[in-house]
Amino acid sequence: MVRAKTSVNKVKEKASKGRAKTESPRETSSEKAEQILQGAMAEFLAHGYAATSMDRVASAAKVSKATVYSYFQDKEALFTALVEQLAEENFQFIFNDKMIEGEPKVVLRRLGTTLLNQILTEPDHLTFIRLMIGESARFPNLAKTFIRCITKPGIERLTEYLANCPQLNIPDPEAAARIFLGSVIYYVQLQEMMHGKEIMPMESERLIDSLVHLLLSSK
Repeated sequence: MVRAKTSVNKVKEKASKGRAKTESPRETSSEKAEQILQGAMAEFLAHGYAATSMDRVASAAKVSKATVYSYFQDKEALFTALVEQLAEENFQFIFNDKMIEGEPKVVLRRLGTTLLNQILTEPDHLTFIRLMIGESARFPNLAKTFIRCITKPGIERLTEYLANCPQLNIPDPEAAARIFLGSVIYYVQLQEMMHGKEIMPMESERLIDSLVHLLLSSK
């Protein structure tokens, strides 16, 4: 897989040490990188991965194509940087130490509720997930990037928390973590992405209550 030259933060850090020749003197290179990422996100969400070109990204970001290439070596590297940014800015906080500290009943309810709210209150998140699913057959490396940056860290963090809660008596913490998080994602896919809420509606609180009960009932 072709990876971004660096992670999105390193791109900005490296860029801040110098300026691209085409940028305004008032605009830092870090801001230019963010401008490119925002333009790329708009294009990917509107047209999909295959139909998006670096020319379209440059036009959306209002920069030259040469400037785009000075930050990201190709389209896949640019997409990878977007996934890393999405993980860093929107999902990593859900699994930080503060969020998963405390009694299981409180932590699991807080985790499930926060994750659902984070996805459902940002329309671009749903569109991005649709994009990942739709393009995964033709571009499996894109899906792998999403799993590596967003799904895998979340499962690992919850697995660690459950393993450190002996009072739950869970024989397989990783499987339990996958069930918990997978159920939340499936709820989003079924209810929101596939319009299931119009046919078989269910309040999100019922889902979270049942998931918490399932994990606590193993005690």
